[in-house]
Amino acid sequence: MARTRVLSATRLQGKVNDNQPVQRHAQEEEPAAPPRPKSSTLDRNVDKPGAGKPSEERHDESGLERASTKKRARNDDEVLPDTKKAKVDLSLNPPPTERLDVYVCGSGESGELGLGAKLFGGKKPLGVQRPRYNHLLKGVTQIGVGGMHCIVLTDDQKVLTWGVNDDGALARNTTRDADADSDSEEEGTGLNPLESTPTAISTAFLGTKRVAQVVAIDSASFVLTDDGMVYGWGSFRGNEGPMGFTSQGAAQAAGIKYEDSKKKYQLQLEPILIAGLKNIKSLARGSNHVLALDNKGNVFSWGSWQQCQIGRRPPVRTPFSGLTPAPFMKKIKYIAAGTYHSFAIDTRGRVWAWGLNNFGQTGIASNAGQDGAIINTPTQVKSLNNYKIKQIKGGVHHTIACTEDGQVLIWGRCDEDQAGIDLSTLPQDDLIFSNGKPGILTKPTVVPGISAAFVAAGIDNSMVASKEGTVYAWGFSENYRTGLGTVNNVTRPTLVENSAVKGKRMTFVGCGGQFSVLAGPENR
Repeated sequence: MARTRVLSATRLQGKVNDNQPVQRHAQEEEPAAPPRPKSSTLDRNVDKPGAGKPSEERHDESGLERASTKKRARNDDEVLPDTKKAKVDLSLNPPPTERLDVYVCGSGESGELGLGAKLFGGKKPLGVQRPRYNHLLKGVTQIGVGGMHCIVLTDDQKVLTWGVNDDGALARNTTRDADADSDSEEEGTGLNPLESTPTAISTAFLGTKRVAQVVAIDSASFVLTDDGMVYGWGSFRGNEGPMGFTSQGAAQAAGIKYEDSKKKYQLQLEPILIAGLKNIKSLARGSNHVLALDNKGNVFSWGSWQQCQIGRRPPVRTPFSGLTPAPFMKKIKYIAAGTYHSFAIDTRGRVWAWGLNNFGQTGIASNAGQDGAIINTPTQVKSLNNYKIKQIKGGVHHTIACTEDGQVLIWGRCDEDQAGIDLSTLPQDDLIFSNGKPGILTKPTVVPGISAAFVAAGIDNSMVASKEGTVYAWGFSENYRTGLGTVNNVTRPTLVENSAVKGKRMTFVGCGGQFSVLAGPENR
């Protein structure tokens, strides 16, 4: 029998003001990651812009270095050392190699923390108030955080998934016989071990290709290969629920009356090649749409189009053609997305945005505050002209970015402390008020006191990995998603620190629907 989800898909897509009961938990300290064997040469950070991300988001690529050699005279009796030339990966997208320790916090009620279904060290794998080391993840090199599931890549080219699998996002069968496996029930977690345990999927579909990036949206997953091909599985969702994964499947499902029969065409349970894409360098994900950037600077988009988040509206006669990738921008070097909105940075450094803008989340103030406000096509975000933007991450109604010199910028909805700054100090012209209180920050504004290397945005919360390797969080904190041990809103950027992460250098942060993921170089 299917298990009822505590958090609905609608809730994940931004309805955060409903009166759900909040349960408080006592604060806890988590064990640090144990030392592990020395890893291979480190040459790339996970989820780094340009290396094949999201967020959850990459355009600064690590250069490939050749070992320099010097010619010198030698006599015939000299014994030369046994040297080997360093291998240089000349692939379009060399896979990341830096091994990471992974930490999680938040709800876990749907197995999205990946801590398994049983108690470990006397602790349940849910309701994690502060970062906890995930003992089930070894050799992770890249992470994709979705609404209620995750996907990771390991250094031996395994692809692992865990979390909610209702629409096939995990690419594996997670149906279980509850009578045959009741250990988790006995321990009081109520979790399905097949969903809550990170498990490798079959990668036979890849042949000899290697994975360079993994991406998770709300109900689907994608992988980018070293030769620029994209594969995916799961389903896109629209305003009325599941749409389908391909244009053909969605069109077939639309003509079927019974919901159970529709699923055959709406869900893609095994990985398939995404047609029409080649030489792709990076992917960016929204909740139900995807952007792809190729090696010539062309942008492709596909997925849900109802808020113009893919930068185009399909013709009325072929409404599901939006599920097929199509090009619509050129001369772009970086792509990013939020729940219902998207961004691109062109080769001149200009930022463009499109999609839902009811809270000014695109950074364009012209129609912010209007119900259903939409930026229909890519439009320049002139308020960012004076900044050299390195990375952008969108939440549901707010957006966070960091510049090349580490400044943190934030804009959009601010009534749940998403901004992390004292709004009373800002010019009133930069704010839109609701019931006498600031509700929208229309102008990208610097968050003081942080020098960022990596940023992330959740439903109404934000996280930053600083250049020093520390993590700061703020905003909506229900389910302990900020990792700060509280379910109350966090008004200012606050250091995320406990025994598990103290002294560790964090290089990645990712925000899901009701949980967060942190990662840093493996503890050696």
